[in-house]
Amino acid sequence: MASFKTDESFLEKISIGAIGTQRVFEVLRTLGHQPIELERGSMNYKIWKKIKIKRIRVPDILCVDNGIRIESRAKTKLEISMSHSTSDPERGWDFGMKDNDYVALVVCEKYGDRPIDWKADQLVQFISIEELRKAEKQNQVVFIKAKGAQEGFEQRINWPAGLASAKGTVSEITPTSIKYKTVGGRTNFVRLTKGDKTLTPLVKVGDKVFPNQILASVVKAQQNIPTAKTNANSFLGNLSSLTLSERYAAAKALSYFNDKKIIAELKSKITDKDEHIYVRLEAAASLSRFGIEDGYDFIKTCLKDQYLQNVLESVIVLNEIKTDKACKMLCDILLDDTYDPEIRAGAAWGLGEQQNKSALTAIFTSFNSVDLSIKVEATRALAKLTKYFSNDILKKFEKASPNEKPGIAWALTKYTSLNLDQLITNLKDLDSRHWVSFIIGTHGEERYIKEIEKLKKKDPEVYFAVTLLWKIMTSWIYELKEY
Repeated sequence: MASFKTDESFLEKISIGAIGTQRVFEVLRTLGHQPIELERGSMNYKIWKKIKIKRIRVPDILCVDNGIRIESRAKTKLEISMSHSTSDPERGWDFGMKDNDYVALVVCEKYGDRPIDWKADQLVQFISIEELRKAEKQNQVVFIKAKGAQEGFEQRINWPAGLASAKGTVSEITPTSIKYKTVGGRTNFVRLTKGDKTLTPLVKVGDKVFPNQILASVVKAQQNIPTAKTNANSFLGNLSSLTLSERYAAAKALSYFNDKKIIAELKSKITDKDEHIYVRLEAAASLSRFGIEDGYDFIKTCLKDQYLQNVLESVIVLNEIKTDKACKMLCDILLDDTYDPEIRAGAAWGLGEQQNKSALTAIFTSFNSVDLSIKVEATRALAKLTKYFSNDILKKFEKASPNEKPGIAWALTKYTSLNLDQLITNLKDLDSRHWVSFIIGTHGEERYIKEIEKLKKKDPEVYFAVTLLWKIMTSWIYELKEY
């Protein structure tokens, strides 16, 4: 029996992590920090199926203001736990982490049927790596053996904790428990022992508590991180660190400190052939953000690398730069059939993240590609851009070829502010009528029911197609499965 996860369950797991990291990122900003994504891809759920990128293992987030790195851990049920391998040091729970790094815990809940339908709780709790290591050394943790191959035969380490199950106010703390009165008037208890482990209260009488809040534990959990400031010199020092992850983080962070000394060091880094390619790429990205041509030139070199994973990583880096020049480079890659289809698909995905109007023409043109993966990513990218350039996309729909109309139509189904008059003007030929029927029908009856008589007068056949589609989509048999 196969033990591998299906694509859908893997996507769900990735989505939980990305949505949790996004929430941690938001909270850090609210607390006055300057977070950046350190581990590329940790805040989105894009899966690259053909080309696998082996990235440098780093925490998810770096706060540029204080140099603190944060590993986000999204949970469907809150607990202080980590996967851990005793046979592979690189899969140890704290591999590559420093004492002053933090773990951020956030609960995610399911709200829909899709694998990506998860939302993160408002509460984010931070625990320092130093605290976690200290508790482990003092034998305050519980080791849980893996249940099977689906867990990679890795065990888990659990730091015992007592959680609030409801919103309320702490009313009493005794040697054996914490009592809190819920908003509903009940008195709830959190015991200060778990097995043979003693928990330390983390709240005091009168404190407001929230669901999933850690009220007691063998480690200190808090809702903030230190605010001490760092500066460019700290990151410049790390740029020559013996630790790969430190050099990588420094190259990325230095894009927020623009001066001659930093530019000189970054230029030196991209010419260092002994340096890891991803550190050099980050240095090039920082230079590109400063408008330094050396950065773009190095990325262009990487786009011709013999290894596809390095080429794809270069494409993803271009997406993050978000300048007109980076957008133009992505457009060129998308339309260049000498590139591997997944590289071109990656460029299409990147253009969807750019929010740049100049990407539209390349995306429309790519719908004439033979490779399905390119057209799929281009369509998804266009759907994201409808939020900003809906009128331009509608104008293109009027003149689009039969190859281009399906992708544009699907993208327009994801735009929630279209009115019926905008679509009726496109009822000019049979192909357009088909796709307008699809757009209106997919948007759902509740969107256009008050305006539908306009369509009936303008084009009875399209009216019939739309109402038929509505009937099918609202029937109980719609999406009925045999299993």
